[in-house]
This record gives sequence, C-alpha cells and structure tokens, in this order.
Amino acid sequence: MRSSRPVLVALAVVVLAVGLFFVLRPTAATSPPVPVARAPAQAPAAPLDAGSVAAPVPVKTVEAPSAKPNPFVGSQVCADCHEEQHTGWKHDWHARALSPATKPYVVGTFTAGTHFKGESSEAWMRRDGSHYLMRTKGSDGNLGEWPVQWLVGGKRMQDPITLLPDGRWQVMPVYFHVTGKSEWVDYSEKKQGALSPDHPFFWTNFRRSAQHACLDCHVTGLDARYDRASHQWETKFADAGVACESCHGPGGRHAESQLPADIIQPAKLSKDEGFAVCAQCHGPRRTLFPMLDAQHRFQPGQRYDASYQPMVLLVGNERSGDFFPDGRPSTSSFEYQALIQSKCHLQGGATCLTCHTAPHDARAPNEVKKQKPVTARTSVNASTCQGCHQEVVAQGEQHTHHKAAAAQDCLACHMPPVVSGVLDHFADHALDVPAPQNTARHDIPNACNACHAKETPDAMQASLTKWWPKAEARQQRRLRLADAFDEKTAAQSRGALETVLADTSEAGTLRGAAAKFLARRFKHDAVPALRAALKGTTDSTLRSDIIDGLGAANAREATEDLVPLLKDGSLWVRQGAALTLAAFGDTRAMPALQALATDPETHGLVQPHVMLGQLAMRRRDVTTATREFEQALDLQPYNADVLVRLADLYMVQGNAQKGRDRLEEALRFDPQNKFAKQRLGMIPAQ
Repeated sequence: MRSSRPVLVALAVVVLAVGLFFVLRPTAATSPPVPVARAPAQAPAAPLDAGSVAAPVPVKTVEAPSAKPNPFVGSQVCADCHEEQHTGWKHDWHARALSPATKPYVVGTFTAGTHFKGESSEAWMRRDGSHYLMRTKGSDGNLGEWPVQWLVGGKRMQDPITLLPDGRWQVMPVYFHVTGKSEWVDYSEKKQGALSPDHPFFWTNFRRSAQHACLDCHVTGLDARYDRASHQWETKFADAGVACESCHGPGGRHAESQLPADIIQPAKLSKDEGFAVCAQCHGPRRTLFPMLDAQHRFQPGQRYDASYQPMVLLVGNERSGDFFPDGRPSTSSFEYQALIQSKCHLQGGATCLTCHTAPHDARAPNEVKKQKPVTARTSVNASTCQGCHQEVVAQGEQHTHHKAAAAQDCLACHMPPVVSGVLDHFADHALDVPAPQNTARHDIPNACNACHAKETPDAMQASLTKWWPKAEARQQRRLRLADAFDEKTAAQSRGALETVLADTSEAGTLRGAAAKFLARRFKHDAVPALRAALKGTTDSTLRSDIIDGLGAANAREATEDLVPLLKDGSLWVRQGAALTLAAFGDTRAMPALQALATDPETHGLVQPHVMLGQLAMRRRDVTTATREFEQALDLQPYNADVLVRLADLYMVQGNAQKGRDRLEEALRFDPQNKFAKQRLGMIPAQ
C-alpha cells in the first residue's frame, strides 16, 4: 500500500492556505445570549432545593474550597434567619425559573396518548408513576424515549429538560404553552423552520443545551465545566431557580458573621449597581469572560459593564431578528435593552425596581408594586406611572382623548403589547410615544394601530398630531433611529447614523449600534465620525463599540487614538484596543495582549489568546499558534472557529489524527460548520 505521507503534506499546504482565511477574522467574543428567567404571577408550591432527596437526579450543591472567602450556601441557609422573605420568594415565579420534574411543578399534559406533530418534529408524552417521559427523534433520526428531569418556567411556557449521558442538560423539542391553548408547541420550529438532526437548533445539539443558553440565569451559583478529553459536562449549582444569592450575592460570609456588611442589599447599592442586579438576566448580553468561568461570573454589587455588554441590533457581525428597525426590542426577555433607551431611564433614572418589586415582597400581578391609583380608572400596572407623572395620570380623559376604560391605561399608548415572547405578546419597555409614520415607512407596529387596526397609519398620525401637538417633536427621535438602522434604507442611512452617533443625549447602546452600522456600511467614510465620538465619551460600552467600528473600517489613521486606551480603566476597552491595534499590525499591542493573556486577573479572557495565535500563524510560528489556540479552547471549548484553525495547524504538522479530532469536536458544537465539513472531507481515510 502506498504511503499517504505525500498526500498529507500536500493537504497540509492547502489547509494552511485556506486556514489563513481565518487569520485576524474576529470570532464570537465569549458566551451567547442568555435568555431570561420569566417571573410570572400565581403562587406556586414551594420548589425543591437542587440537592433534595426528592429531586429526580442528584445535583451537588456548589462547595467552594476553604480558600474561597465567600461561597454560595443555598437559600435554605438564608431561610434560617429570614423566614418571611424566604416564604415570599417561594411564592414568586423567580423561584420556579428551574424546577424538578415532579408533580407539584409539571403543568404540561402527560396523559397516555398525548401527541404533538409539527412540520419536522413529533413527540409523544406519557407518565410512568412519578416519572415523566417524552418519545421523539434523537440525533440519529430514530425514535427514542427520554425522561423529563427538569422544567424551565411554567407561567406562560414550560420547557422540559433531559440529561444526556455526556452530562449535557438538553432542552427537549416541544414546550407546553400554558397561556395559549394549553397545548404542546415546537417554538424552535416556528422560529427556525424545519429542523433536521444536523441543524444547530435540533434539540440534541449544543445550541439547545441548558448549560449554553439557560442555566446562567435559571439557577443560582452556577458552576458548569467541560472535560475536553472525555467530552463530559459537569454541572453544579447552589439553588435551582433565581434564589436569594442571585440578588444578594454569595452568602457564606454573612451566614457566619450575620453582619449586614457581609451581604449585598440591592436597595442600598448605587442606582447603576442596583439596576445591574436585575439586568444580569433580563436581557441577552455578551460576557467578558466565557460561560464556564465561574470565578469571573457577575455578582451583585458589581457594575453591569464590568462583566457584560447588552446585545443591541447585532449579534457579532450578524443583524439580530429580535429588534424593530428603530432599535427597540421586538422580542420579550430584552427588558433591559428596552428600558435603558427610554426617556424614563435616560432622563428620570428609572430602573426595574421603579415599577416592580423584589421577588420576596408583596406584589400585584406581574410583580408590579401595589399602589393606590390616582383615579378609579387607573389600572394597577399604570398606577406605577403616577410616581413620576401624577399630574398627567390625574387628567384622565383630558389627556388620553379616549373614553374606553382600556385606553385610560398608560400602558395602552406608551407600553403597547407589540413585543412577542414565545407565542405571547408583552408590553414594550422602551416607553415612548407612538410613531405611526414608522409603521408606513419601516413596518414597525405602533400603539394606535394596535387598537385601531382598520385605520391607516396616516390617519392615526393626523389624529395624534391634532390631540397632542407636542408629540411630533418627540417622534423625530424614533423616525431618525429607524432611518438609521433599517436595512431597507441602508444606502441612505449615513446622515442618520452619524447624527445618532453624535447625539450625547441618546442611549449609549443605540449610539454604539450606530457606530457599528456606520463602519460596516460606509467603511472608510465612517472614520471621522467614529474618531470624534470616541474622543467625546467616557461610556465604556460605547467606546468598545466605536473601537469595533474602527476595526471594521480598517481605520489605521486612528492608531494613535487607540494606543492610550491600552491602559484604560475598562477591561472591555483595553481588550478592544489591543485586539484592534494588533489587527492593524501595530507592535505596541503585543505587550498588552500578552499581559491580558497571562495576568492572573485577566488570563481567563479568550480573545487575547486567539489573537496571539492568529499573529503567530501570520509569522508561521506553528508552535506558538498551537499553544495559544489550545489555551483558548481550555477556556472556551465550544469555539468552533478556533477548533477549525487548530485542526489546520495539526495538519500542517502532519498530525492528521489530532486534526480530525479537532474538526469532529467543532462539529460536535456546530454541526453545520462548513469549514469543518470541508476539511474533514480532505483528510484521507485511515
């Protein structure tokens, strides 16, 4: 038999050449967006602790080593001294963000013969004694039966979870729609279309694992780990659900000392820090450190931007389908992104707790604060508005110009239910005036036509201008944002984008989105506006977005603007400046990158290792590139792009087996990765 060595060498040359396509191409920063724990209204039975003997599978409570100064201890320890608050929390839906699949918590139908059939999915549900089971297609396309072991939510939608042999917690293919027709539905199929076993959103694949997309917000004290050699997951947490320590921080030190100084009280934090306690879960975000890094996970008392950046309009380089063209979230679970662009927050400083209660306090439905309405026709929800707008609320019909009781509710016009959530609709937390012109120009729904469906947007605009003459000036903001962001008007959007970016009264997240769109659409023409905005802001998230834009525009003339930022107080900004300067080929980035990759406080960052590996590839330094990519994967083993690059390097070194292993691992996390598939097809059979 002829030696395969010449083939491997030739293949290695081809692979390296193709692999250089990846050099200096950005990868996903760290963790994916994390869905929120929905927090609905009725009082459920008390949830079981994660380590309870009644739980369907054994789950170890996080036990930190003795050297850790402040470990998680679990809500039951808190209950010893705070029984009243603990009882209140047990009757809040935060406590049921994750529950064991036992009778008190299962709301779905599991009677014999229960059947769901969608376009590409099919499932049969049944109960065997105290066990709940779902029969459906597995990763091989064949029917199998899996136990339902955990449940996400239960107020509006309940998602079943099963544990696979490799330790992954997989969200099963169909959910039970509680607030709809009380029926099983396949929400993923409705959003993604037909799902074959190799589709990333097929239920057995990584994108549907709870470690990847749910547990960070649906449990307290998460510690998830992945062993690259055995391909096994290990998952621990202090509490199932959003428990005491999610909002008050780890309680080990306080449990011992009982000193107030040893626990976080969100009400006593600064407004930004208190807001971050809710924001950590009520809006998908980019994380600075990867999801498996429990040491650097956000804790109450920290600033939001020390750990996160909210996702707005873009996910990486792709436009998100979760936003209207004017920048408002169109999907539920983005309450933080919506509220921070509202005038209630920008001018009035409103946060979640302005209107909502803590999870252990007495509340009206939807966790709204109980307040005495100003007028008899003011709803419980609208009564929270009177804290800042008492005079307007008291005007009643004089302000609303409507007689119907529903139209007296502030929410009807300023928080209309145009936000979709799974299969329900929710209030718009951007809190703005209706803009019917954007319905005509950009297909964005407005509050007026939500009720007056038979009227045209133009007719609604005429009535609105007649009754509220000052509204037209307020509408200009939303009109400008839609003109800036809508893909349909992208070719003419430069002026609107530059105006949004330069507007210091605008929400920083929307200015940041404008910076990214400006750079991607107009390339080098965007640079002057980007440089001016960078010099005029101290907002770390906005500066990070502008740095991203300068990189996308290849703005090498901005090099001297970026160099001072290598020592910026924000880790997001320091990392962004180092990565962008390195991409420009500026040697001053190298010490900064090496420091980020090696310093004890920052060595858990993924992107410095990836960039150092890319730069080594450029120098043909295979040894260094291999080491840096392997370190990046130790931190973020699910990064398919890095796995493909590493496979290229092993092929260059003549190690076909390691190359194959990394490519197969890439497909384990991203089954439709075209680069991994192409390269696997090039490797000779053993």
